Amino acid sequence: MTKLGRLFVAVVSIAVITVVWSLPPIAQDVGYHLFADTRNIFSIPNFWNVLSNIPFLFIGLAGLYGVVISKEIPLVKHQKQAYILFFSGVLWVAIGSGYYHLWPSNSSLLWDRLPMTVAFMSLFSIVISERISTKHSQYVLGFLLFFGVFSVIYWYVTELNGVGDLRLYILVQFLPMLLIPLFLLLCRGRSTTGAGYWLLLLWYAIAKVCEYFDQEIFEVLVVISGHSLKHIAAAMGVLFLLLAYRKGALNKSG
Repeated sequence: MTKLGRLFVAVVSIAVITVVWSLPPIAQDVGYHLFADTRNIFSIPNFWNVLSNIPFLFIGLAGLYGVVISKEIPLVKHQKQAYILFFSGVLWVAIGSGYYHLWPSNSSLLWDRLPMTVAFMSLFSIVISERISTKHSQYVLGFLLFFGVFSVIYWYVTELNGVGDLRLYILVQFLPMLLIPLFLLLCRGRSTTGAGYWLLLLWYAIAKVCEYFDQEIFEVLVVISGHSLKHIAAAMGVLFLLLAYRKGALNKSG
């Protein structure tokens, strides 16, 4: 990345952090736990919101297999831990989100957000190493993980104290999704993974739209809600990234 590019990324980051942190504390909306599809099927409450997390389980396992066992995924130097943590986070999202949707509350939401944060921060570390520098990648990974986990714990503790504050978690979830496109545009990297990252971002955006229109989608489709489709869309994004990683391995071996 050029000096001008680094400066631009720094300015964007500082601006976003300043704007978010200048806001008053943002408590968790109690209506967040009120999903459109609450059907109890086979004695499982919120059946489809729970089961729609299953794709994360299989994609996480496939990613871990490619990194640890078959070693078919070409790793960015010094970043094996980040790949393992990323796909482990994806796997645990299936469990944490499934648990949350069985009994939606702030207490169960904690176990949904923790693995998501690990996945977000690990992926961000991989992109930084691939597109900018691998020199201090392990330290970057450690800092990002600490900050990500801290943001979730900070939110939960503030909720318990009656002054819930989501601002740090908002930064952890959305700032990387804003910076990753900048890294893709401003920095060179493995061409095979570039498409995978863009598809991940596209499906992430689709997932957020499905989440926002949870009720409206359920009223139209009836058989499935927007929130369930959110899980499927997000999993699709990770699947395309996994396929891009594998494509990189095929090109490297070929």
